[in-house]
Amino acid sequence: MKIPAWLERSELGRSIWSFRREFVWVGVFSFFSNLLLLAPTLYMLQVFDRVMLSQNEFTLISLTLIATLLFAVMGFAEWVRSRLLVRAGVRFDEYLNSRVFKSSFDANLNLLTSNPVQSFSDLTNLRQFLTGNGIFALFDSPWTPIYIAVLFMMHPWLGVVALLFTAMLGFLAWYSHKLTAAGSVQASEAVVKSNSYLQGKLAHVETVVSLGMLASLRRHWLALYSDQLDKTLQAQHLQHQVQAFVKFVQYSQQSLVLGLGALLAIQGEISVGAMVASNALVSNALRPLGTLVSTWRQFADAQASYLRLEKLMKAHPDRGAVHVADVVHGRITLHDVVASAPGRERPILKGLNVNFNAGEVVAIVGPSGAGKSTLARCIIGIWPDVKGQVLLDGHDINQWSRDDLGPHLGYLPQDIELFEGTIAENIGRFGDLNAEWVIDAAQRTGIHDMILRFPKGYDTPMGVAGGTLSGGQRQRVGLARAIYGNPSLVVLDEPNANLDDVGEAALIRTVQDLRQRGKTVFMVVHQRNLLSVADRVLVLTEGVVSQFGQLAGQAPAVTTSSEPSA
Repeated sequence: MKIPAWLERSELGRSIWSFRREFVWVGVFSFFSNLLLLAPTLYMLQVFDRVMLSQNEFTLISLTLIATLLFAVMGFAEWVRSRLLVRAGVRFDEYLNSRVFKSSFDANLNLLTSNPVQSFSDLTNLRQFLTGNGIFALFDSPWTPIYIAVLFMMHPWLGVVALLFTAMLGFLAWYSHKLTAAGSVQASEAVVKSNSYLQGKLAHVETVVSLGMLASLRRHWLALYSDQLDKTLQAQHLQHQVQAFVKFVQYSQQSLVLGLGALLAIQGEISVGAMVASNALVSNALRPLGTLVSTWRQFADAQASYLRLEKLMKAHPDRGAVHVADVVHGRITLHDVVASAPGRERPILKGLNVNFNAGEVVAIVGPSGAGKSTLARCIIGIWPDVKGQVLLDGHDINQWSRDDLGPHLGYLPQDIELFEGTIAENIGRFGDLNAEWVIDAAQRTGIHDMILRFPKGYDTPMGVAGGTLSGGQRQRVGLARAIYGNPSLVVLDEPNANLDDVGEAALIRTVQDLRQRGKTVFMVVHQRNLLSVADRVLVLTEGVVSQFGQLAGQAPAVTTSSEPSA
């Protein structure tokens, strides 16, 4: 079976199409389930038109046993198709969660999303829709014309009334979408905006509380929350109006069809059994449409989630392992590197062309805003908006397999990012821990004795973002993580920002040790004493290289102010 063109254009669409076999089987069991829904109609016809006249108890027992068997088969078909969809939904989630996980990190790295967990909510919404009542209604809807055809066979007026109610519910499904779709999207966007604002402030709770900013920020949040609440209430109000009218139509349908059947039975045009059976048939015919109307909000949410996930995966395709090497030497070459950022008219880095030898220590200096931290991130390939080429051992850094390259890289950012877990797990990058490597990294950075003084040693919990440690301790643990596994390329962005004299001396010893081992080291520094361990110094001024060479005599002038994260 060939994949439809509209699905072929989308990676997410191709993923859903890969589960077509499961959907075909769901359709097969839906066929039997809906076919057996005719059993109650036939049972009523036989009971009222044959058993009640013949007064034959054996016939009644036989009909009841046959009907019970058919109901059991129908229940089994319902159970199987539900189980098939649930298992398909779990496999769909497992099939895509790693892909969405990577794309979400890429989007957050590229500053393209204010809510990094939205994509996982979208994946959950899509999975729940594919395993919920809405998808069953889509499989059951084709049976509506069949039920209506049976009603026409029983009496034309019964079929006409069923057609009228079907058209009415179909119109309600379309009108409810038109009426509530825009409001639902606006409400969802308002919820995301409000939650993102709150999460951003909770991440900096110490600053907010200590500076007395809580009341002011609360006013800003309340404005966003009130807007979210208003839009959500408006969307729900419209949805409840539609649902109330749908219930009116469904209740009216039951009484009106029964009344019409009674009238036709009085006039002798149908039997009493047909009168009762017609009501059940109309209910079966309209049931999928009623479900579609009641689950239209879920369908709209699933559609919005699908479009967001499709956009995310299209913007951040899976690159795969383009270039893999067992050995990384650490030779860096910049070819016409231009780095920009959203909201800036002028680029941060302006056409850099520099060669860095493998195994040398390079200090990057310059005034605040010169682009030092941006250059550090470009070197390891994590700055999003870069033109030109950053070559590692002659290969574009963006063409390397990040999973394979990661162990060969060490990075210490300005803002130390430690994670909830033990000290050992943080140093070992949360991989398969090698105890010897963890201890080696700690000893080389001078924190082994400090760690042993903790009650649980290397198993000491860090708390959220390493909150149980001081700023200097977090910095030194981050440095140990950077050199874990003896990486070939190490980038240190202001590595002594939170260190005391003892910590700075340990840092200098660590850099000297890396040089002796032949590792390539880049340091963004502001203090002169760290320049003594550098082989060459690169001075950035307004995004261009103003000086680059070996340190001779007096060190280049550097500022002592800290550059904010670019």
